Amino acid sequence: MSLEPRHLCNDLIRRSIELCALYRHAAAQVSEPGLRTVLDEEAQSLTEVIAELQAQMRSNANAPATRSGMIGAARQRLDAWLVRGIPRSDDAWIRLLAHHEQSLLRAFERVLTRVAPGDVTTALHRQLPRLRSIHLDMHSLAKAVGH
Repeated sequence: MSLEPRHLCNDLIRRSIELCALYRHAAAQVSEPGLRTVLDEEAQSLTEVIAELQAQMRSNANAPATRSGMIGAARQRLDAWLVRGIPRSDDAWIRLLAHHEQSLLRAFERVLTRVAPGDVTTALHRQLPRLRSIHLDMHSLAKAVGH
């Protein structure tokens, strides 16, 4: 695996780790039990995406990313701080997560256009349906709260 696909895949892994942590944080913060369950399920789906991408990296003798970057961690703290002060914070969490989910899906799609066909693209294509499902869930929730 050349430097670019390895770098791009690790970037996707880091972004997925950041979003998964944000889902888990949001699940702990929301007041609606049903929403908490949905957010936990989305976090679990992202955990599976991360694990499969990391396994793909290892199978190509590359070290996969295992944590978020410093900027991502700072962004997550900022997002959590901003949402905390908003009335109807459950709605704010949904809008924030929907935005980040859409961004992650677009990042996966961009990487697929930049990387030559091979093991990495195969692994990314396998994850697209799962990411699209998460995206549709969050998009539906965001529409329900008026985003």
